Formats: sequence, structure tokens, C-alpha cells
Amino acid sequence: MPKPTFFNLPEEKREKIINAAIDEFAEYGLEKASINRIVANSGIAKGSFYQYFEDKHDVFLHLLAVLEREKMEYFKDKHPPARNMDTFQYFRWMIKTGMEFNSAYPRLVQAVSRVMLNEGMYYLDFANIRERTTQGLRTMIRQAIQNGEVDPSVDVDLAVMIMETWSNAISNYILQEGMKQKDIMKWVRSAKTQETIDKMLYVMEYGLRKTESDFAKTFQERTTS
Repeated sequence: MPKPTFFNLPEEKREKIINAAIDEFAEYGLEKASINRIVANSGIAKGSFYQYFEDKHDVFLHLLAVLEREKMEYFKDKHPPARNMDTFQYFRWMIKTGMEFNSAYPRLVQAVSRVMLNEGMYYLDFANIRERTTQGLRTMIRQAIQNGEVDPSVDVDLAVMIMETWSNAISNYILQEGMKQKDIMKWVRSAKTQETIDKMLYVMEYGLRKTESDFAKTFQERTTS
């Protein structure tokens, strides 16, 4: 994390360094990121960089903290539109609200996603962050089974993997397509994009709601026809 000297800088200078780091990670990821490019694009000396951070990994940890802080602030006043939503309705609301957050901070989210997902850090170096996410999904699935919303024969960990993979896929789709748009927030909120998200989530929901016996029957019919 940043050294005290970084926080003593004027806000404008801190933002310039952070924006340069965001652009660097978004373009090159963590492994190929260059401190030389970060200092050149932020207008500071290389020696000054090491007065603020230990290395590029340290900068990325700070970006994670910034993203988490912004996300907590964003979700603070966000509430589901109804109290009687089932698990999949709530999950859909979470995904769509998360996409709106991503569209509010597209470059920061793109930088973090490239490192965490494309370089696999989400599953390795930052497995503790993933565990917090998967634990929340496990609780959600178990509650859904108790409520009769998910087939009780469904393996909880498998269901978590499906939901996690699907949400990451949707996030990547929104970022890749959204960054091509002139107004990403407007694009995310458009009826067409919302419909696309709904369709992607429906595939996941249908698979988890469908009973194992129905699946076995369908599979047998297809293989014997």
C-alpha cells in the first residue's frame, strides 16, 4: 500500500499518478506493466515513485483498495426494488447494479479485471478476495435450496462456480462492449443491453432451477434419438 509520503501529496498529483497506473494496468496487465511508463505518464521522477510505493504490485493493491472503497460507497444507498424477490431476482438486481457501478468507473474496473481475471490473479494471488465472494454465493444458494427455488440435488459448490463464472463473463462483456460506446452508462441502461443481461442470466437460472431428473431424462432422449 502507499507510503505516507504519497498521501502527503496534493490531491491533483495523487490522481495523476493513480490515473497513469490505471491506464498502464488496463493496457498491459500487472506482469507487463512498466514503472517507467507510469512515471513518464504521471510526470514524476522514478526516484519519487519509490518514495510513494514499493513496486508496481504495491500500486495495484492500492487500486484494489480504491475500487473497494468506491464500490462500498456506491452500494451504500442502493436497495432492491422489492422485499419479496427470490434468489435469482436478487442476483439479477445485484448484477445489473454492479454493471452500473462498472460503467461509472470503466477504466479502473477494466484495469483490475485485466489483472484479476485475464492474468488469473483472482484465483491465485488474491484468492482471499475470491473466497469472500464465493462464501456469499454459497449462502445465497443454500437459502435458495431451503426456499425451494433451486433443485436440492444441485451441488452447492458447482452452483457457486456457475454463478461466479457467469457474473465474470457478463462483467467482461459489458466492459469490452461498453468501452466502445460514447456513453457507457447510457449504453448499460439501454433496453437492449438490459435484455442481453437478462438473457445471459436466464441461461444460468434455468440450469440451476431445472431438476437433475429432468436433465437426465432430456440427456437420455437426446442420446438415444
